[in-house]
Amino acid sequence: MLSVAIILAIALAIFLGYKTKINTGLFCIVFAYIIGCFVMGLKPKQVIGYWPTSTMFVILSVSLFYNFAAINGTLEKMSGVLLYTCRTFPGLLPYALLAVAIILSVMGATYFTVLAFLAPITLVICDESKMDKLTGAVAINCGALAGGNFPTSNLGVIFRGLADTAFEASPDVTAVETFGMEMKIFLFSVLFSLILVTIFRFGFKENRNIGKGITFKKPDAFTKDQKTTLTLMMLMMVIVLIFPLLQVLMPGNSAIKYISSKVDVGLVAIIFAVIALLLKLAPQKEAMARIPWNTIVMIAGAGMLIAVAVEAGTIDELSTWIGSNVPKPLVPIAFSIVGAIMSFFSSTTGVVAPALFPLIPNLAASAGLSSSALFACTVIGAQSSSISPFSSGGSLILGSTPKEEDRNMLFNRLLMVAVPISVISGAIYNFALAMIL
Repeated sequence: MLSVAIILAIALAIFLGYKTKINTGLFCIVFAYIIGCFVMGLKPKQVIGYWPTSTMFVILSVSLFYNFAAINGTLEKMSGVLLYTCRTFPGLLPYALLAVAIILSVMGATYFTVLAFLAPITLVICDESKMDKLTGAVAINCGALAGGNFPTSNLGVIFRGLADTAFEASPDVTAVETFGMEMKIFLFSVLFSLILVTIFRFGFKENRNIGKGITFKKPDAFTKDQKTTLTLMMLMMVIVLIFPLLQVLMPGNSAIKYISSKVDVGLVAIIFAVIALLLKLAPQKEAMARIPWNTIVMIAGAGMLIAVAVEAGTIDELSTWIGSNVPKPLVPIAFSIVGAIMSFFSSTTGVVAPALFPLIPNLAASAGLSSSALFACTVIGAQSSSISPFSSGGSLILGSTPKEEDRNMLFNRLLMVAVPISVISGAIYNFALAMIL
């Protein structure tokens, strides 16, 4: 009965968040307090202790550093340079847009930042190049999501933190292993993005004359501050990635193992943020103001409610039920579709991943499936519906459409064409992925 109440509380928090436009995380905190203290008999300090401090710190520190690149125009300049470089291959324009979005997102730009930069540019390019707007929208949306899944990027950092939390009961699972899982999620999502963009690129007759007559404006050169920011971004990425990768290649080297255990993306990001401040690459006040507090509260609040669910045994019961009632070959599809349905209206990072990730370790073990595959299936499934006009990706793209008639047409096509194709393709892809792994 308690588990049912907690599941209903999670569903109600999502519904209330969507209906009232109030941060879902706040509703999650309220339910965590009521259920934890007054139903389960937990102490208030215990409930407060469920606040995911580590995950919150990493999101805060990484976003703070990359805010400098957004403020001083480094990210915008990068997008222009990359698109201009691809000018000689007009027929491959959707893939160029995909690559630009991936690279910007890998470099640390948030999902919203990438779409905010690229959506207006993409829609103009679509008009000039005779490319279907839906194809362009799918390309930048997929790229922003796939690049964000990189281990040092915004989504990757969150997913890795949630995976670490999910494996807390398994001390044999190291940080290097969760790093490897996150890298697999990134690579699998990039491959899925390529497949999906290809479906849209060659599946619509509107793209037959794509690229004819397009012109790209040569971007201005990087300023001194932008060059410095770009150097710091590359250096941080190298520092965070090199030692985990070396440990994978040389697992027996004690020195590399020691250094790798001391390298934390959140703490490294703070160092580079301080360097950026000392170099005056952007105003401190503006950089601090751009920290995604809404996302942090959403994720942290959901984490508290999920932690209460874990304490109540709800997660174990759900894992057992799915393992007993869903045929093993269909478990990846189930996670993919459930993730897509949940993400249709809500946040992948704030709701879907915190709700489903804790189920995966036990379920994977009982069903004989790869944990990495199920994590990837969950993320890809959830992200497959993000192009929905009711979700963040679709709404941002619609918001960048200047003409009302184009906006109405794109709304219908996003909802009736893009979402079904993406979700079905994601489910099939995830099934194949789980079977291979």
